Amino acid sequence: MASPCHEDTPPLSVDRIAVRLPKFWAERPELWFSRAEIQFRLSGITCDDTQFGYVVTQLEDRYAIEIEDVITNPPSTGKYIAIKTELISRLTTSREQRIRQLLEHEEIGDRKPSAFLRHLKTMAGESVSEDFLKTLWQNRLPSDMNAILTCQDSAKLEELARMADKLSEITPRAQVASASITSRFEASHQQLLQRVEELSRQVAALTTGGPRYHRPRSRSRSRNRARSNNHADASGMCWYHWRFGDKAKKCIPPCTASTPPSSNVSTSSTRNIQGGR
Repeated sequence: MASPCHEDTPPLSVDRIAVRLPKFWAERPELWFSRAEIQFRLSGITCDDTQFGYVVTQLEDRYAIEIEDVITNPPSTGKYIAIKTELISRLTTSREQRIRQLLEHEEIGDRKPSAFLRHLKTMAGESVSEDFLKTLWQNRLPSDMNAILTCQDSAKLEELARMADKLSEITPRAQVASASITSRFEASHQQLLQRVEELSRQVAALTTGGPRYHRPRSRSRSRNRARSNNHADASGMCWYHWRFGDKAKKCIPPCTASTPPSSNVSTSSTRNIQGGR
């Protein structure tokens, strides 16, 4: 489109006529360049350097940085084509990013179903099939509306959009607008409830059913008894005779000491030892 400028170009050449370009649209660079080229044609601007200069002056700093190499070191010819190609290539969202945005961020809000469908088509471009777009669009509609449209298997997408518009006129606007908002928070709300229940169980376990600390009982007495019994076994006497000698009032057979009267031999020797005197 652009033609090279020559040094003998008159000062009042049409290439020097001022032209008002629209503000650069980074989200849709191809559309912006189409509009800019219309302005160039209307103004009769064909000089490559002039077109290149107009594009550079319309770029914000953050977009100029993206093509800094082209601005600071442009080719000797085809400058406009070079800056156009690089801007579109570097700023256009990839197909995968477009689909991800469609899946994760776009909601119907307060738009009519047909308007929302047109919005999805514009964002998707040629990157997705109509079947995928139909499924995506229906899943963003209110659940009751989606259930009705799902039964219309033979209807085309445009017919479904018109039907959805009629259904939205019957359904209260507040219900339509809030349906998409509710669907966005259902998952996070469910996760929050599960977390609260888990914390409640942990608190209940700590306050009522948790393990309690018990102070260990002293075992010094039982250890002393055990040592005493070991000495008694070594001497052949029962513990009572080993501990109290002739004054023992109880005896546990077999015992090598003199056996006291049978009345004093207690059959309770199998019970826990309480004392020897």
